[in-house]
Amino acid sequence: MLPEPTPETRHFWEGCKASELRLQRCTDCDGGSYFPPRPFCPKCGSRKVEVFPASGKAVLWSYVINHRPRPDMGTEPYAIAVVKLEEGPTMMTNIVGCPQTPEALPLDMPVKVSFARQTDDISLPFFEPAPSSQAKAG
Repeated sequence: MLPEPTPETRHFWEGCKASELRLQRCTDCDGGSYFPPRPFCPKCGSRKVEVFPASGKAVLWSYVINHRPRPDMGTEPYAIAVVKLEEGPTMMTNIVGCPQTPEALPLDMPVKVSFARQTDDISLPFFEPAPSSQAKAG
């Protein structure tokens, strides 16, 4: 169950493969950056959009801990999360690199992107506690 890049999302997946989180922004209005990828501005509809590298920094906005095993995620519980990127958009992801418990996953916890190679062409963006937050969560 891996994503299939389309012409509209290819830049995003190529960025992930290169360990770079890429967002888009409109050059016609002040709509800011947006996610998920699309060939037009969600605010004004303009097709004058550009791709740029995001910081990879975010905060944990919301999550649920899934206790139902999934073949590609192992048998342990895992967090399905929404993070708010430093640039503004929110993104659904998984939280990795820490215990999957409410105590280790406080809301507003700083997180940073990490990439997990799945195939030669696809790397998935996950988020892990930022170095300064690991002492607090652990």
